[in-house]
Amino acid sequence: MGRKNFRKNFIKERVEHVEIMDISEDGRGIGKKDGEVFFVKGAVPGEVLTIEVISKKKSVKEARILDYELRSDLRVEPFCDHFGECGGCKWQHLSYPGQLFYKEKQVRDALERIAKIDKTFLEGVWHPILPSQETQYYRNKLEYTFSHRRWKSSKEMQSAFSDTLENSEERMEEEERKDSEPMNFSPGLGFHFPGSFDRILDIEHCYLQKEPSNSLRNRLKSFCIEQDIPFFNLRTQEGFMRNILIRTSSSGETMIVVIFAYLDSLMIKKVMDFINDSFPEIHSLQYIINSKKNDTLFDQEVILYKGLDFIRETMGPLNFRISAKSFYQTNSHQAEKLYALALSMANVSGNELVFDLYTGTGTIANYIASKVKRVIGLEYVEDAIQDAKKNSEYNGIFNTEFYTGDIKDLLSDEFIQEKGSPQLIITDPPRAGMHPDVIQSLLNIKAPKLVYISCNPATQARDLIELCREYDLVSVQPVDMFPQTQHVENIVLLHLK
Repeated sequence: MGRKNFRKNFIKERVEHVEIMDISEDGRGIGKKDGEVFFVKGAVPGEVLTIEVISKKKSVKEARILDYELRSDLRVEPFCDHFGECGGCKWQHLSYPGQLFYKEKQVRDALERIAKIDKTFLEGVWHPILPSQETQYYRNKLEYTFSHRRWKSSKEMQSAFSDTLENSEERMEEEERKDSEPMNFSPGLGFHFPGSFDRILDIEHCYLQKEPSNSLRNRLKSFCIEQDIPFFNLRTQEGFMRNILIRTSSSGETMIVVIFAYLDSLMIKKVMDFINDSFPEIHSLQYIINSKKNDTLFDQEVILYKGLDFIRETMGPLNFRISAKSFYQTNSHQAEKLYALALSMANVSGNELVFDLYTGTGTIANYIASKVKRVIGLEYVEDAIQDAKKNSEYNGIFNTEFYTGDIKDLLSDEFIQEKGSPQLIITDPPRAGMHPDVIQSLLNIKAPKLVYISCNPATQARDLIELCREYDLVSVQPVDMFPQTQHVENIVLLHLK
């Protein structure tokens, strides 16, 4: 936001007796009073507050808490010191039962408001959300960013600045001035501040991923500082250390991928040897040279330094090889429950030809292969398809086929004629949902059953508007894959009319 617009939007208005009715995706409470809507940072549904309005955008006012007139029973003390500034766990101040309630509400609202599904009908096909067994240390993948200058937390700034938006602007200007004064800042390794490409919050302890994630990150940061190895400047695109990707598995294996900004064999060896010597339990140690101006890694070569170029993940009786660029559900234990639910909802007989759209590394395809006649997986990422084929071979599965390309192009009439008409289609698209041409292909194929798994209830509901022209909604099953966040997975079962 520019300085002129910032001051234009800045106001101060005290409002009492504001009842918090809902919670937004970014963790702000949504309050209403006298027809006005307030987004209140840190507020929890069920609370009555005295607030201070600090900005207004169109018809929505943003505010902060001045006093609690009534605290919500759903409020809990956040367990992470970085909560409120890190963009990850935005619902830590909401009890886990409260999180589950509002995740269910998110799915219901999407289906009722976007897909226009009748509330009474929805009750008849609804199944309660499946909680996650683990609410901390459940992620198997995290990526951290190096920064030549860590962005100071609000706690660090309290002694220098008062907690107002005016001073937040001064803080921004002050920090920007320090870009050219190396002695006034220290490097950091952590996560991006929400909505900022160049401001990194230095992380001491993250509760999302089990060890050695925290130990490795902190020790590597200290080592690079001691050795004067330059951290990356996200604005000027200068520096050496860019990112580090840490993958862990339920089988106890760890993969480390370090991303460097340019080739310097001596510094690379120094960093990689330090990691290898300090953490000998690592199974896969790799690196990438990324000289681009963005952090996308799919088009980058991954270089093996030591160990294997994959780690093993288990799901029931199956083992999956996960490479550096593989997609795999980030909550391993809950992923198995997700796929088991999807298979149960499909109620297969064993004679089905199944199409698995957006198959990724073939996790779903291989998981259900023993329960059906044949599975054909379709995916647009070539590396993922190679992993899917290897995973079938690795597990002795011989009734799967995998094809790469644009899904809407793969689902041609010729393809259906060659492979046959599926009795079941499983689709698990990215957050953006399915392309309209893919939806039209599904409507043309007319498989008797369709299972749609989504990580975005809004785009799923949008797609259901079209799918329900030919299909009936039979079952809805939300699944919590990401505790402490607003994200929710949802499975719907459709039967051909």
